[in-house]
Amino acid sequence: MTGLRIGSGSAWWGDRLEPARLNAEEGDLDYLCFETMAEATISAAQVRKRRDPSFPGYDTYLDDRMQRVLPGCLRRGTRIISNQGWINPEGAAERVVHWLRECGAPRGTKVAAVSGSLITDRVLDIAGPLLEDGRPCAALAGSLVSAEAYMGAEPIVQALRDGAMVVITGRVADPSLFMAPMMHAFGWDPLDHHRLGPGNGIGHVLECGAQVTGGYFCDPGFKDVPEPWDLAFPIAEVESDGSAVITKVARSGGAVTVRTLKEQLFYEVHDPGHYITPDVVVDFTTTELEEVGRDRVRVSGISGKPRTPTLKVSIACQEGHIGEDMFFYAGPGALRRAELARRILEERFRIVGLDAEEVRIDFVGLNAIHGGLSPGVAAGGPEPYEIAVRVAARTRTREEALKVGREVDGMAVSGVGMTGKRVPHQDRTREIIGVWSSLVPREAVRPVLTVYEV
Repeated sequence: MTGLRIGSGSAWWGDRLEPARLNAEEGDLDYLCFETMAEATISAAQVRKRRDPSFPGYDTYLDDRMQRVLPGCLRRGTRIISNQGWINPEGAAERVVHWLRECGAPRGTKVAAVSGSLITDRVLDIAGPLLEDGRPCAALAGSLVSAEAYMGAEPIVQALRDGAMVVITGRVADPSLFMAPMMHAFGWDPLDHHRLGPGNGIGHVLECGAQVTGGYFCDPGFKDVPEPWDLAFPIAEVESDGSAVITKVARSGGAVTVRTLKEQLFYEVHDPGHYITPDVVVDFTTTELEEVGRDRVRVSGISGKPRTPTLKVSIACQEGHIGEDMFFYAGPGALRRAELARRILEERFRIVGLDAEEVRIDFVGLNAIHGGLSPGVAAGGPEPYEIAVRVAARTRTREEALKVGREVDGMAVSGVGMTGKRVPHQDRTREIIGVWSSLVPREAVRPVLTVYEV
């Protein structure tokens, strides 16, 4: 095979649906790949499963995404790769079979589930020290929620060899989802780092979706992007040597330029010369970018180094609770009233004996992001016309976290004049899931492949 068209279908769990449908309908794709996991996705799914045994454990938008893209993919013959399986790839695969039947897929169409990334039951025995602080992994024993290793592209490649039209995985490294079809189509050896380096680099370019086409890039007046309300997801036209032209569906909004590519190329990359993935170590320092047409940028020259003997494992732990709420002031004197409200709450938290590891009372729009580094009114900043007061406390128990909402409720009639208070329809407490990292021997992670048919 001389060329391959791979498109992005999502960059995270909450991503937009329309650009995926556009790629399926008009992208003329060989493969459409969905990345829907953040670091804490699996642990959050585990927490939800504990609370609600009926939760199926896979991406909550799986149905919406499949209904949008399967008609176009079936017409074009586009194959789908996705990590929407979360903690239940098998259940997700069976659900995809349901939607394939609904869309009239031929009998015998295959859907593969790749599992094996969850190693919660043995991580404390096989993992090395925690990468963040050097403690032994066993130090997390009392608070462990889940542990998942980042698998690579090889089990996906095997599923494609077995004829799967759709491959659903659990935790797989983001670039590996996109590189697997390259390995399958071009016959790349899993140990050929000279090929896998460029392929994994292209996968990294695609994994964050619209960030390549102008999303998260645009800054009005400095980095303008045409029609940012209509951003398409990127498409890579990949050659067998791992070089590619990055583009998008014609007549869609956004832009694909050298500047948008550069920003994504170094996104979440600590060392551009040594970007470690399960499949290969990527070296971006040799990359060459060339605009070869409107919304067409050629990426070449990415290098690779041999893969490591270990895999990264993401370990989630229960680390207490957060209680959080907001209220508002507007008009002249809004800041003065907010400052008095902060003093009132600080004193009332002392009165009720709030046992918190940390308490924050921020003024959204004034100092909520930069804190003490914000210039503020005293340093010549403008007097704000409106203030949102955000109150949050980190506590060991949910009972202590509940005190935040109770005292904020009291501000409605026992606080400062003209306090604007929300009606608390939602739960104002949530669990804190801390995410730690370690390394495990590569051979300790055993992928499992299960195939279903329409």
